[in-house]
Amino acid sequence: MRRIVALSVAAFLLAACSPEAPGGGEAEPPADAPAATPAPAVDPAAPFRIDFSARGNEPFWRIDIKGTDIVLTRPDAPATTATNAGLAASANQAIWTAQAGAAPVTVTVTAGECSDGMSDLKYAYSADVTWGSEALKGCAFPTAAEPREGR
Repeated sequence: MRRIVALSVAAFLLAACSPEAPGGGEAEPPADAPAATPAPAVDPAAPFRIDFSARGNEPFWRIDIKGTDIVLTRPDAPATTATNAGLAASANQAIWTAQAGAAPVTVTVTAGECSDGMSDLKYAYSADVTWGSEALKGCAFPTAAEPREGR
């Protein structure tokens, strides 16, 4: 008998924790209840709002993205700079667009393992670059975390 009384009291107390509206649905919170705090918005571009670099082979090239500048360097030509780069990003990809004189520049960095094909280095991103009419493919990385032989 005591067990039935204890279970009845427990059920009553649990029911009191969840107020019910007259129609049986969930009741509105009291007017003086604190407002629910929405979850903070996640910025998909956040991982890419740092200095980024990319490089590739055949022909050898390197891209350095710092702030709103994109610099293309190669062993056989002077460095070329594209300015006023804009960044659009999703959870796994970033796209920078800019102009180098009359040449449109697009750098697309996509998350996923990448190998340069000439070393044992592994990169966390692949890179597709369009510089004017030239297309370059390679690997990308946050500049501060550049992969190096032996580490």
